[in-house]
Amino acid sequence: MQFSRREREVTLANLGQTYPELDSKQRQRLARHSLIHSSASMLELGFAWMGPDERINASILAVNGRELLDEARQQGRGVIVLAPHFGNWEVLNFWLSSHFPFTAMYEPPKIKALDAVTRHGRERQGASLVPTNPRGVAALLKALKRSEAIGILPDQEPAWGSGVFAPFFSRDAYTATLLPKLVSRTEARVVTGVAVRHPGKGFVIHFLAADERVYSNDDILSATGVNACVEAAIALDPAQYQWEYKRYRKTYEEQTGHPDYKRYRLY
Repeated sequence: MQFSRREREVTLANLGQTYPELDSKQRQRLARHSLIHSSASMLELGFAWMGPDERINASILAVNGRELLDEARQQGRGVIVLAPHFGNWEVLNFWLSSHFPFTAMYEPPKIKALDAVTRHGRERQGASLVPTNPRGVAALLKALKRSEAIGILPDQEPAWGSGVFAPFFSRDAYTATLLPKLVSRTEARVVTGVAVRHPGKGFVIHFLAADERVYSNDDILSATGVNACVEAAIALDPAQYQWEYKRYRKTYEEQTGHPDYKRYRLY
């Protein structure tokens, strides 16, 4: 299978940063496996969005940690599910929206013709998609106050002014600060959710208890907890994380207008 030069280079750069103990051959092998999993996620979109319900349900081999969601709802609290770019997050969305009132932020695809298909696929089990703007944030707050579940992408780089620098695999990455705002206003519980791919068999969904730092009112400490949650999910199978995303693109030097900021970038 062939991958673009950009994808290979970014994946290898990220792996060199996050797993410095690996030698060149080990990184090359992990990079290849990661890119294969990323391709699998794309090829599975039709199945996750348009496949018969019974087939998708049959592909979910087990659900571990569901009690974390049930306990929160029994306490009258909303649940914030951190869903990193790992495994098949579309299958995770299918399961969540099949079992709970579920709201997630949505940014329309660049190819407008795909918008209707994407929306139908993600909303067909009852999920509510809201825009990535203040109106969408307000909808998330209302859902949490109704003791419902919402989904957040914890590893997507936010725009300047919407995040802080916090360690991700020991290197500072610009991380969104939406989570502590939602927690402080709703007392919601936080879990990490992933659908781990078992090639040729199906998926196992895991819900993991969040790092306690996510509940801090301090933005940097909370963001550190969020990144620790992503790291814990990745530890389930590092090859299933989408390493071709430029997680370290923004830098302190760029933020402060340092004239040589480009040389501080990883890429």
